[in-house]
Amino acid sequence: MLSILRSLVQEVNSARDLQEALDIIVSRVQKAMGTEVCSVYLQDPVTNRYILMATEGLYRKAVGRVSLGYSEGLVGLVGSREEPINLEDAPSHPRYRYFPETGEERFRSFLGVPIIHHRRVLGVLVVQQRESRCFDEGEEAFLVTVSAQLAGVIAHGEATGAISGMSLTGREARDVSFNGVPGAPGVAIGTGVVVYPAADLDAVPEKPTDDIESEVALFQSAVRAVREDIERVANRLASQLRPEEQALFDVYLRMLGDEALPGEVVNRIREGIWAQGALKQVVQQYVRHFEMMDDHYLQERAVDVRDLGRRLLSHLQEGEQRHLVYPEKTVLVSEELTPAMLGEVPKGRLVGLVSVKGSSNSHVAILARAMGVPTVMGLVDIPVNQLDGKELIVDGFEGQIFASPSADLRAFYQEICDEEDELVRGLEALRDKPCETTDGHRVSLLVNTGLMTDVVRSLSHGAEGIGLYRTEVPFMIKDRFPSEQEQREYYREQLEAFAPNPVTMRTLDVGGDKALAYFPINEENPFLGWRGIRVTLDHPEIFLVQVRAMLKASEGLNNLQIMLPMISNVSEVEESLHLIYRVYHEVREEGYDIHMPKVGVMVEVPAAVYQIRELADRVDFLSVGSNDLTQYLLAVDRNNPRVAQLYHSYHPAVLQALVRIAQDAHAVGKPAGICGELAGDPGGALLLMAMGYDSLSMNAASLPKVKSVIRSVSREWAMQLLEDVLMLDSPHVIKSCVDLALRNAGFGRYLRPGKTSSLALSEQAAS
Repeated sequence: MLSILRSLVQEVNSARDLQEALDIIVSRVQKAMGTEVCSVYLQDPVTNRYILMATEGLYRKAVGRVSLGYSEGLVGLVGSREEPINLEDAPSHPRYRYFPETGEERFRSFLGVPIIHHRRVLGVLVVQQRESRCFDEGEEAFLVTVSAQLAGVIAHGEATGAISGMSLTGREARDVSFNGVPGAPGVAIGTGVVVYPAADLDAVPEKPTDDIESEVALFQSAVRAVREDIERVANRLASQLRPEEQALFDVYLRMLGDEALPGEVVNRIREGIWAQGALKQVVQQYVRHFEMMDDHYLQERAVDVRDLGRRLLSHLQEGEQRHLVYPEKTVLVSEELTPAMLGEVPKGRLVGLVSVKGSSNSHVAILARAMGVPTVMGLVDIPVNQLDGKELIVDGFEGQIFASPSADLRAFYQEICDEEDELVRGLEALRDKPCETTDGHRVSLLVNTGLMTDVVRSLSHGAEGIGLYRTEVPFMIKDRFPSEQEQREYYREQLEAFAPNPVTMRTLDVGGDKALAYFPINEENPFLGWRGIRVTLDHPEIFLVQVRAMLKASEGLNNLQIMLPMISNVSEVEESLHLIYRVYHEVREEGYDIHMPKVGVMVEVPAAVYQIRELADRVDFLSVGSNDLTQYLLAVDRNNPRVAQLYHSYHPAVLQALVRIAQDAHAVGKPAGICGELAGDPGGALLLMAMGYDSLSMNAASLPKVKSVIRSVSREWAMQLLEDVLMLDSPHVIKSCVDLALRNAGFGRYLRPGKTSSLALSEQAAS
């Protein structure tokens, strides 16, 4: 069964569209299980009905015409119960529903299993038999396995069809949504421009062409160029290769013959597909064909075809990327965005970013936040190649994008854009005013930075210092470790910009989801692996150079504070302090007139929560990294959209931990600050202020809202709110309670309105 399943998955993956995939599924499953009928019913998210989409054994004319209500018939029962139903005599079941146009009255036995993807029932896979029989456990398990394996393929195909503008019923699809991870806050409405790395067949977007002859000529030119390349290499190496090795070049040249691969590509181009897309389709078809063969030698030929495809694509792409047209409102879309791609967009035209790969801590996300460009990353099952030229809405608050938006949805998000702009203008007057409650409690509002563009925005928003300077950013934008002098220049810019206010610099924090191309860390579980202080203590040469650059950069300013990331043991703090003091004395001996900076630790792992007093005895301050602390407490990777709904900063366990940290730090007389998304959320900031945190550090864009809210309430009011929510046991109820309190206090305009509640989009969206 395993080999049958593997072959089935490969065939389905090679299908050109959803309908072809479904036809393959019903045909192969019917044959594998030896049944008379196999059918697939898919749920249409627009009508909320199950539609017969493919069948082997029922009347073909019923496909697309027969539909059942959400809970109608045995198919509806399978979907609503979300479990298999195995019946020996289906017509005798009270939920049986007969459709004469299918011809299913001939079949008595019934086995249906739900097709579920990310908790959403996509449809039902059914097999039927003429005689009365109960399908055995092995057959039921096989069908469940097929359903689970193919759910993602079906979801992807369904979404691709929806993006192209058609629902399952053939009606126009609108408001097609995809969920990801928020990369940078804000809302953008614009036109998708898909960019992709060179010579990557999988990333080539699907595009039609109306200039067929030009595309054919372009492809034939690429074939000639590749053929010449191969002949040149073959001639050069002829004397060094054995005959069987030389034969490989002959294989390549035969595949480039007019009757082979190029002929099929030209046929696809003449069907109206651009050359790169046609090449992609043919190469992928060849590759899957070879991979499915039993002969090991022939399986290996798939590698040759893939290599040949890349060579042809490389020639096709020469100069193509330079001719990209960027609309006035460009939403840049890619499998994996790079800073270089951002730099190609003409100034003033980039309004949003969408990256299939990546996280909220990636270099591109940091750049996007610095530039104020709404960004969504880490999207699941999105047919990125279909988004080129489509109107897109990027919701960087919720981590969601919409394709083919309706007029209502567009108006809804345009209103949010207008409100955000108006709100920012209205809060400018608060820039130079202190962040103080109505009853006189003072809180320092700091910013998280990584680039000089962050600094400009931060100063214009009235930041009182830097609570977190991500020193890994200068390391990310290099192709090697930056020298001491280069680091010193970066750090001096930040220190000078905010002097005399404090600038807290976190020592190099790589690992996890923050990688350096020239210092790869490959681990099965990077978030529990070699990251943060663990890396730099294992490489003191990196740590010492960085601290030396920081100290020298602080000369004459003395506003430097150093923060140690990912601390889980007191011994790590003591070892770090030993190295910092050593560098301090060495720099002083070199003649630099500097003061010993304050040193603090980041509280990011649960172990540190229970060692606050011991850690505080050894350092000058503590700062909570709320993003990492939340993900470690909840055992949820915050950058994984498959479990993103489980990550919640308002989780009772997170709030209880934050209360404990502030209390324990103050009990030994040390200040406690916090940097992370919770500090930049107006409701979260109120709770943190009530807990007693001395400073809140956030993205510059969040600072005016947080200051406005804190200046408008008393600490007593906030402490009562904290007391109320600490008695609740659901993060969603806590968030609702905080939002309600803000609305009642007159701050409803600071809350993100819920799009699904406003427009009931959840019933319409295909995710």
